[in-house]
Amino acid sequence: MKKRIIKSVAALIVCFCLMLQGPCLLTANAETFYPTERNSYYGLLVPTQLVKIGDTFYLVDSYHNQVLHSKAYGVLSSSWKVMSSNFSQPHSIAGDGVVYLVTDTENHRVVSYIKNEDGFTELQIFNNIGVRPHYIVYDEPTGLFYAWSSMTGEMYLFRRIPNTTEVYLENIMRVPELYGKYVRSFTIEGNQIYFPCVHSSSIVAVDKKTFAIKNIYPVPANIAGMVQLTRIQNYYYLTVSTDANFNQSAATIVRARTLGDFATGNYENVNKYFGGDGAPYYISYADGSYFTVVIRTTGRACGYKFDVVNDEICNREELTY
Repeated sequence: MKKRIIKSVAALIVCFCLMLQGPCLLTANAETFYPTERNSYYGLLVPTQLVKIGDTFYLVDSYHNQVLHSKAYGVLSSSWKVMSSNFSQPHSIAGDGVVYLVTDTENHRVVSYIKNEDGFTELQIFNNIGVRPHYIVYDEPTGLFYAWSSMTGEMYLFRRIPNTTEVYLENIMRVPELYGKYVRSFTIEGNQIYFPCVHSSSIVAVDKKTFAIKNIYPVPANIAGMVQLTRIQNYYYLTVSTDANFNQSAATIVRARTLGDFATGNYENVNKYFGGDGAPYYISYADGSYFTVVIRTTGRACGYKFDVVNDEICNREELTY
């Protein structure tokens, strides 16, 4: 009888803890396995990210609702293999060497996977991750996955339980000033996180631990439709999808030595290095080089591998997908 009471109390405690998780309660997906299949599309439809995790490249083919993978980054998209197509306009992927987390943007969720010899297994689904989560990174210093809800000013912090493939939601940090404002990504730099905010035409810097605002850097309206801020050597690179009015013809990539230089117009347009039409979306780093994809207003989307030596963009390789 005593053992039965203890078990009942334990069950109640578990239920109470699950209730405290609120709308982010984990939904198990019975370990759905996706066997290796070749990509069936010719070309990409609004690609958002090309990133290397471990020994494999991952290509987020957003409007084809899939994530692709390949050992080689420069092959035609029809040669890539499908990791999963169980998404609605995914935007990014991150991994810690054991699990891979994908922002399933239009489904407002984050999905975890493990890599098998002949495919990928979908392990966990985290529903109601704010509104349209765009960007996720694995932060090695903290051992956390940072996933950003693009419209609610919320950062969802996930952690993998050591020696397992199970991920849990550890915390939700909020920047109330960014609620209802479109932010496509973030950049962790030391003890600060930078958010390029479209609706406020500014780059918002917050404390990495408390998420309290440390500084705000205005940007002109013509580059307000920001995608990502990336520090490369002595410059901040800013990829831009639209202007403040969401005009796509304003797509470009610019760089400045300081964040304050963007407001004064003291920045350099470097879009000529990336075709001059459209602009890179997310930029990643691997093996001493940078990788990105370009969403073009006309023609096929493509990618680029490039180096930066002494602040000069060089060794560019255009990737035809």
